[in-house]
Amino acid sequence: MRRIILKNKALTKFNKKYPLIHKEDLKNIEDETNPEWVSFYSEGNQFIGYGYLGIQNKGYGWILSFDKEQPINSKLFKKLLKEAINERKNYFDDAQTTAFRLLNGEGDGLGGLTIDWYDHYLVLSWYNETIYYYKSMILEAIKEVLPEAKGIYEKIRFKRDDLEDSYFVEGELAEEPLIVKENGVNYATYLNEGLMTGIFLDQKEVRNYLVDGFAAGKSLLNTFSYTGAFSVAATVGGSYETTSVDLAKRSTEKTEEQFQVNGIDPSSQKIIVMDVFNYFKYAKKKELSFDIVVMDPPSFARNKKKTFSVSKDYGKLTTEAVELVNRNGHLIASTNAANVTMDKFKSMIEKGIQETGRKFKKQEQFRLPSDFKVASNFQEGNYLKVLIYEII
Repeated sequence: MRRIILKNKALTKFNKKYPLIHKEDLKNIEDETNPEWVSFYSEGNQFIGYGYLGIQNKGYGWILSFDKEQPINSKLFKKLLKEAINERKNYFDDAQTTAFRLLNGEGDGLGGLTIDWYDHYLVLSWYNETIYYYKSMILEAIKEVLPEAKGIYEKIRFKRDDLEDSYFVEGELAEEPLIVKENGVNYATYLNEGLMTGIFLDQKEVRNYLVDGFAAGKSLLNTFSYTGAFSVAATVGGSYETTSVDLAKRSTEKTEEQFQVNGIDPSSQKIIVMDVFNYFKYAKKKELSFDIVVMDPPSFARNKKKTFSVSKDYGKLTTEAVELVNRNGHLIASTNAANVTMDKFKSMIEKGIQETGRKFKKQEQFRLPSDFKVASNFQEGNYLKVLIYEII
């Protein structure tokens, strides 16, 4: 097995079982396209762990085993899968929630791969070429540990010209749409339509907050609404009217479908295809206001005229959104931008509210739900940040 030397100055974090290899940790720049398991050692010949090099958005590679007696093989994959499944027993036992994250990459010891469970169908997301190279070995381990899985799909989240974004791998084809439940609410999903499936599973606790009464008797504006999942949750939870706004034309059909699979007439709600900032101007002109405004923008987005970046533009977005919030209404601000800390996120939001001259009170916050396991030695993996403010 090829040895990779890591700089001594990085030893402290690796001795604490930090799993991610950064380019600056490497003594020598290695060929990241070489798809093989490697052993990592310090400059002083201290064993650190077994893993691989493979560039993805988070870094340059992963350590999968810190145990010198446990090399990377099928036995290790089965062990990690069994542990992940056991930790999610409460999800498997909950008939009201049939879609959840089964294996959360480095949170479950397998950096570079996530596995989602959609009512007996698996969706694997591969984040770099090296881990994808071992697809056959990993699939065999999955099928042995999870024989009840009906079918397997995959998402390719790295760039390679000969691969599409999404594939059906094997087993049975899922129905289209595949209706899954989350806290008793139905959601229409499509397992082989690009990288997305129709629902972001990491937002389940926020949606449940809406279902459990927070939205009861209130109006809700859902910006960057995608398929309208927050709107559906709010309506099931007693919201008397929701308005869903998204720039993508497909959002109308997708949002209507989410209401329909819950027995809700889509015509009773408002679904608008428009740039969110343009909608803010329209709403102010029409003197529209809402009891709850939800903001969950992409980390980065570009249309023909402008770009949006969470790290630069969230404060401005907040200011414009708050101007549409009724007295003693609420703002739900969310981001999955890993490069924005919770402190920075909170600061941007509160500064944005202050720009309106209104007072505020933080009411609730959410991070990743328990199925999106975060390793204690890798807290930056807890990317989701959701803050709820009362706007006074």
